Amino acid sequence: MVLIAAAICTKAGKTLVSRQFVEMTKARIEGLLSAFPKLMSAGKQHTFVETESVRYVYQPLEKLYMLLITTKASNILEDLETLRLFSRVIPEYCHSMEETEIADNAFNLIFAFDEIVALGYRESVNLAQIRTFVEMDSHEEKVYQAVRQTQEREAKNKMREKAKELQRQRMEASKKGLKSPGFGGGGGFGGGSSHIPLPIVGDTASVPSDLKPSFTTLQKPSVPTKAMKLGTKARDVESFVDQLKSEGEKVISPSSNKPVTSSKIPTSIENVHDVHLRQEERLVLSVGRDGGLQSFELHGLVTLRIADEKWGRIRVQLENKDARGIQLQTHPNVDKELFKLKSQIGLKNPAKPFPLHTDVGVLKWRFQTQDESCIPLSINCWPSENGQGGCDVNIEYELEHDHMELNDVCIAIPLPSGCAPVVNECDGEYTHDQRRSVLLWILPIIDASNKSGSLEFSCQGHPADFFPVAVNFVSKGSYADLKVVEVTSVEDDSAVKFSDETVFFTEKYEIV
Repeated sequence: MVLIAAAICTKAGKTLVSRQFVEMTKARIEGLLSAFPKLMSAGKQHTFVETESVRYVYQPLEKLYMLLITTKASNILEDLETLRLFSRVIPEYCHSMEETEIADNAFNLIFAFDEIVALGYRESVNLAQIRTFVEMDSHEEKVYQAVRQTQEREAKNKMREKAKELQRQRMEASKKGLKSPGFGGGGGFGGGSSHIPLPIVGDTASVPSDLKPSFTTLQKPSVPTKAMKLGTKARDVESFVDQLKSEGEKVISPSSNKPVTSSKIPTSIENVHDVHLRQEERLVLSVGRDGGLQSFELHGLVTLRIADEKWGRIRVQLENKDARGIQLQTHPNVDKELFKLKSQIGLKNPAKPFPLHTDVGVLKWRFQTQDESCIPLSINCWPSENGQGGCDVNIEYELEHDHMELNDVCIAIPLPSGCAPVVNECDGEYTHDQRRSVLLWILPIIDASNKSGSLEFSCQGHPADFFPVAVNFVSKGSYADLKVVEVTSVEDDSAVKFSDETVFFTEKYEIV
């Protein structure tokens, strides 16, 4: 057989779908289709009609005809068998034989027709194979779309992580000018860049002036100072963050009250004395969406800065109220026995002074636990399907340690792309970041008087779309319950005036 075309038309002669399988002009095929209704005559029982050049083989389908146009030399028995297969394909994709239903599924019908006939000749296929072949095309498209969405999502996550890392580096460079050297160790909590010579405890050699970070940097890290020009790395970070801002990214300084999605360190104290101690703690925390602490890791570091050589030989008295067994570790040049017996930080050789004009790490700690009671702020996110293609999301927070005060709390809930949430109830403030498809829940302060709150909103999507939830906050209180109470001179045991600051912040806190 040579099949010229297959078409679905109404009994009035209107063509709904037509597929031709051999080379033929548009005018020719339209002429053949328009001639078919004129050849029909009432009362005949035949299912074919011929002209001088072609044969029409047809089958009535309620208000429609399934029509095949073949050559007159074609085997009519094969034509009728092919016609029956075409007629069986139509109900596979159309629930009714209405014109609108045929038009809505025209492309699926054409794909199926192409599986039956190729270049005018019948393929050796059955209905099940046709269904499989057509569905395979659709399946491949879905796989492609899923892979593409996954790649886009991974690219966005990498971009977000890179922006967070660069913002953190920028804040460190802005705050100190160079990373805390820790006693020239280069490793651990106070490790510095390998190409910068770092002071050694007890070494009285002066630090080159171009490497000395200024106090202005400690006081106002959000304001660019000369410390920002210490190395090309700081300038690169500055340039990259400025570029993100120019492209519309909300990358802001940590001193602002606006929400940020990266780790942030609050502004240092304004009045810095010649002896200044800084206690910094960063928290990495992961909690399951159904509950359960997956990981908890706290890193802490105490750094000492001395601005006047007359205060180089001192001892620092600490008060440790921790009851969780956090292990503290002093620098090798610090007298460990003195610290164990009296909780004092002093050099092994009291005759040598601490380095001047630089932050030196004197004490560090690392705390890991699986105890859920150690979580400072618990978050419960509960999305549930509402039966309308979307979810009702309830999220609540609770401060677990009443003595703590958390500032600039920002809880970021991811949203499906292109969906806008409808907020029904909110304790605090919220904002919808359309560019990142995230809902930011903002709470300026959480303390014992404001220890719990909730947010309720509705949004299109599935429950898994609203994870992972990211939490950021800062605190001026120490998680490890460690406090500097006194600084004394080694020579005459007299009190030395000092300033200190404590910073506790989240480096990564997620509900996954």
